[in-house]
Amino acid sequence: MKPEILQIIPMPPNVEAALAEAYVVHRYWEAPDRAALLAEAGPRIRGVATDGHYGIAPGIMAALPKLEIVASYGVGYDNIDTAACKARGIRASNTPDVLNDAVAELALALMLALCRRVPQADVFVREGRWEAGAFALTGELTGAHAGILGLGRIGKEIARRLQVMKMRVSYHGRHEQPFEPYRYYPDLVAMARDVDWLVVIAPGSAATRGIVSREVMEALGPEGALVNVARGALVDEPAMIELLADGRLGGAALDVFADEPRVPEALRALPNVVLSPHQGSATAKTRGAMGDLVVRNLAAHFAGDPLPTPIA
Repeated sequence: MKPEILQIIPMPPNVEAALAEAYVVHRYWEAPDRAALLAEAGPRIRGVATDGHYGIAPGIMAALPKLEIVASYGVGYDNIDTAACKARGIRASNTPDVLNDAVAELALALMLALCRRVPQADVFVREGRWEAGAFALTGELTGAHAGILGLGRIGKEIARRLQVMKMRVSYHGRHEQPFEPYRYYPDLVAMARDVDWLVVIAPGSAATRGIVSREVMEALGPEGALVNVARGALVDEPAMIELLADGRLGGAALDVFADEPRVPEALRALPNVVLSPHQGSATAKTRGAMGDLVVRNLAAHFAGDPLPTPIA
């Protein structure tokens, strides 16, 4: 008999095909009565396929008494209660490393778009305004100072790309990393005060919620710019909108938001922001590799093998 799993969200067609071949798949997001699905199939379900945004709600986990593994599509796992998994002996996996380059590329793209006003320049040409005069001068990244909040796998890839752009790089995190060639700031406010760009790529957790506070953004100041490719919850979004609107924060380039996909109208209306719909890992190559890891982690578990990418 094939093991039964609960697939909480849709996944790429190749992943869904692989799951359907190996398991009896219960498609949670399509169920007309989700409570009835959990009541009927829950006692037999041994695995869950989800992603870092949806994770697994406590009520779903409680309805799956035989759950053995949660395989998450994405690197972030802030919506998976890893302590509860550990207490019940449930294994958990994510998909690290394969998305590092894609997210780092988007971070740089957002910075360039904000600095060089690429969206506005595109509209300027499309609307035929170039014929009436030149586009306004912009800033540039060369020689600027970037501070990275979270020098993990992706943070290091961003740092390398910023060095290629001839930028100075510093970082803040829980601990100094002695073999990295960047200045470490133990105090985030102090780093924000010294840098031109604050790039947020720290994990989402209770400890990092709201870490980019009003004080941090005020320290970044009217000439500074905020880039967030981590989680919307890391930034005090109402304070950010207020500071951007009155010029006390120079600009923001955002791929993530506090209540996705709902983005406040006040933020959408601001001219000094670049907005992206959580596309950090959204390339065909990277999403394919992420899906492959979900399939491999589930297969390894049910074969009794070590997980390729367990959540520590």
